[in-house]
Amino acid sequence: MKPGLWIAQRFSFARKRFRIINIISAISLAGIVVGVSTLLVVMSVLNGFQKLARDLFMTIDSSVQFIPYDGRSMIVSESLLQAIRALDGVISAEPYAEGEAIIATGTKSELVVLKGLSDASQRRLMVQTRAKSPLFTSETIAVGELLAYRTNLYRSQPVKIFSPELISLGLESLAQPYLIPALRIPETTVSSFFSLQKLFDDRYALTSDRFAQKVLMLGKGEYSGIDIRIRDGNSREEVTGQLRKWLAESSLQTTCQVRTLEEKYSNLFTVMQLEKWVSFSILMLIVLVASLSLTGALAMTAIDKQRELFYLRCLGLEKPQFMTIFIAQGGATGLVGTVTGISIAWSICKLQELYGIVQLPSKSAFIIHAYPVYMQTGDFIAVGLTAIALSFAVSLYPARKAALIATNCSPDLKTN
Repeated sequence: MKPGLWIAQRFSFARKRFRIINIISAISLAGIVVGVSTLLVVMSVLNGFQKLARDLFMTIDSSVQFIPYDGRSMIVSESLLQAIRALDGVISAEPYAEGEAIIATGTKSELVVLKGLSDASQRRLMVQTRAKSPLFTSETIAVGELLAYRTNLYRSQPVKIFSPELISLGLESLAQPYLIPALRIPETTVSSFFSLQKLFDDRYALTSDRFAQKVLMLGKGEYSGIDIRIRDGNSREEVTGQLRKWLAESSLQTTCQVRTLEEKYSNLFTVMQLEKWVSFSILMLIVLVASLSLTGALAMTAIDKQRELFYLRCLGLEKPQFMTIFIAQGGATGLVGTVTGISIAWSICKLQELYGIVQLPSKSAFIIHAYPVYMQTGDFIAVGLTAIALSFAVSLYPARKAALIATNCSPDLKTN
């Protein structure tokens, strides 16, 4: 062990002449522990809510989608689907038809988002929602509960549903009569209601991809995109990067693009990320205040150890070595506090994840009963490195002062 580190260890654990130094050091250590553990718990809870939102969106959407660069549709062939399904980490690739449509009853009309799912996608949705019967048939629709409540829809009710493009076509037919045969308004019935996520429940209607193509006036083989689902255990970032690379090397690079769930709902996920890092900035102030109190403890230690510093100077220690002693002492305090805080935060989050100790205020108002927790390794690394860096940074000033005291102290120091 280097002399500077060994002396720093001795100074940290040796009895101080002034007890207040030990108290300030303990407060600094406790502040770092509390700050690091609190920050990591809060960030893990915010990650949990973000993961919950992502999982809810993925009941209908997927984590990655192929969509057209321009326009509202793309040609999807079976060979394209097979090529995507063959990529590592991809468990399924299903085409979908999605767009705005108008649902009209006898007295009300409502602008909705109509999404047509393949048979495989509907079977997966039935498994996720634990539905015992199909949500819709090839010619019927399922609507969100909030949408049904707002428009007074009921099961087996006949409705008319058409896209805004049909209205545009009707206006064109005034000048081009041969378009009139294409102006038939599709009719259907409401087969069921669903409750998945507020965004879907309030705006979405689900149906088969074939009927959605008919309503949205898409041609044969035309779809709005491809829902790509990633196999459990595979990294979303890695599979998404692989898909982008595959697309860049294919002939579709000028007509298609890859879109993630976070990019589709960028407004929501950007706000959630902003909340997370604002919390990081605010709670990191606790660690900063604790680190600044460490500055006072180190400066008082330098004054308390004047005699020892003089003896060390007589033994040949130079100014850089004196600075190393106090920088190492401050860094060691920050390291111990950070590791302890990380351990406490991990234990709290693991207990919450396994047992749901902290419950939400009103269980009936939420789809979950306890605060969700999702620990990310990157958060622990970022918080740990920042806390340790702050501890080293605030040690520079007292280390410089200690070096000046050591080089200027005289041999006629009196013992207490």
